Amino acid sequence: MPASHTRPTPAPLLKPGETVVLFDGVCKLCNGWARFLIRHDHDRRVRLAAVQSPEGQALLAWAGLPLDQFDTLAVIRDRQYWERSEAVFEIIAQLPARWRPLLVLRAIPRFLRDWAYDRIARNRYRLFGKYDTCLLPDPDHARRFLKGPP
Repeated sequence: MPASHTRPTPAPLLKPGETVVLFDGVCKLCNGWARFLIRHDHDRRVRLAAVQSPEGQALLAWAGLPLDQFDTLAVIRDRQYWERSEAVFEIIAQLPARWRPLLVLRAIPRFLRDWAYDRIARNRYRLFGKYDTCLLPDPDHARRFLKGPP
C-alpha cells in the first residue's frame, strides 16, 4: 500500500500546493487536533475542513472515500491524499521544526501504526466524546477553514 494515493485530477476547491486536513467535525478528539493545528501552524500551511461540511463532502467524493462513515483523518494536496497514520505524519511535516522529531515514529511499520490508529479511530466517540453538531470555527479562525465558492 503506497504512502499516498494519487488521483487523475487535482482536488476541487484547492489552490495549487494548498494542503487541507479533513477531520470529523463532531468528534471531540478530532476538534482538539484541529485546534492544535490552528495554534501551532503559525505559517498557515494547512487549511481545515470538517467531513460533514459541503467542502469536506466534495473532497471525500473526489478521493473516493465514504461520505457517511468516516473513521480516518485525511490530508489532501493537489492530486494526492493521505489517510490514517500517514496523514498524521504529513501534517507533522507541515508544522514548525520543533514538531519534526516526531517523524522518527514513521520508522514503526505502517501496519502497526495503522492498527493502533484504527483502534483509536473506531472508539473515539466512546473514549473522547462527541458533539451533537459540528462546531463552528471561532470568527478569528474562520479563514483557516476551507470555503467553497458562495
